[in-house]
Amino acid sequence: MKYKTRFIAFFFTMVIFNLAANYAHPVTPTVIQELNLHDYMFGVALAAMMFTNFLLSPFWGKINNYISSRLSLLICCCGYGIAQLWFAYATTEFMIILARMFAGLFTGGVFVSFLTYVVNVSKPEDQGKFLTYTATIKSVASAFGYMIGGFLGEISVRLSFLVQAGTLIAVAIMFFFICQPDGNSSLKEVSGKQLLKEANPFQAFIDSRYFMSVGFVLLFAVNILINFGNTGFDQAFNYYLKDELGLTSSYNGIVKAAVGFISFAANMTLCIWIINKTKIKRSMVMLVLACALSALGVTVFSNIALFIAFSVIVYAGYSVSVPVLQSMVAGLAKPAQKNLVMGFFNATQSLGSIAGSLTAGFIYSVHVKLPFVCTFVIYGLGVLAAIGYMTYKGKERA
Repeated sequence: MKYKTRFIAFFFTMVIFNLAANYAHPVTPTVIQELNLHDYMFGVALAAMMFTNFLLSPFWGKINNYISSRLSLLICCCGYGIAQLWFAYATTEFMIILARMFAGLFTGGVFVSFLTYVVNVSKPEDQGKFLTYTATIKSVASAFGYMIGGFLGEISVRLSFLVQAGTLIAVAIMFFFICQPDGNSSLKEVSGKQLLKEANPFQAFIDSRYFMSVGFVLLFAVNILINFGNTGFDQAFNYYLKDELGLTSSYNGIVKAAVGFISFAANMTLCIWIINKTKIKRSMVMLVLACALSALGVTVFSNIALFIAFSVIVYAGYSVSVPVLQSMVAGLAKPAQKNLVMGFFNATQSLGSIAGSLTAGFIYSVHVKLPFVCTFVIYGLGVLAAIGYMTYKGKERA
């Protein structure tokens, strides 16, 4: 298969994966409420998944050197599908948390493998563009996955999970045959002792000393903060639509699809322009600032039209900022360290998501708009971190 044809097939399969990965999201509040669980469980359940995602992301980033991204995708997509079936039929808080933690073992591997495959296989001149496509597909297809899942949930809540699991397993097989091997060696060549070392998630964090710098610290801080803000905002948004605005899961899906369309347009125009034509560090500051001010708008205004409008800006700003930040991180990494660095990138996303989901879950029960206030504050800190990176690089050049 030719280079361009292979990547077209890869991105098409990514679309299907990201659609399916979000079929269950609009019906998850219904599952929690059907079991008469506390409201904070929506945050705890997501945080449980993000916790194991956080721990295993660097491991997947390193193990891809030995088994290649396509085998990682095969394992992780199948594992994620099984985890979703477990979650769908869980009946207690404990089983829900276990199912979410099991899912997190594999979700980190999927997204790290996406990034490492693109970084390893794409030509240098295509890397920034393809990373933008990857982030765009994730945000846009996820939004339309919400819509499809919402309509499936109107038929049956469990149907969303069943269709999701079947699609994820089918996608796993597609990835295996579409992707070309990109690992540097065979798993058979790795000793048992070395494999155990690679399997230790904390070893990967210790190994960060080989690439960590002030620049990386500031960029990873931005990544943690924008994912903290976005995850908390998104979790509260889903419940706010249902609890305060009285909208069903299908309407939730329609709103998210509209957000996805706008995010797609922003990524294919604004994002590429920012990466190729602007001073990217300054643009990153402006993107995060736009998200912070829009979150403030969501907090202040109660009118449904203004609430949705400001929410769309928050979502679109985040979807553009992710590929911009990915490009900045990839550009800072040395070629030999890119797998580990991109694994850390995904890990810091998960760390932010853990904090955001837990915080939103607990403070939503205090007041439904507190998570949006929190988003404003966290994005404000993200602005400071982005300014810090811009200042640091300016001094470094001087």
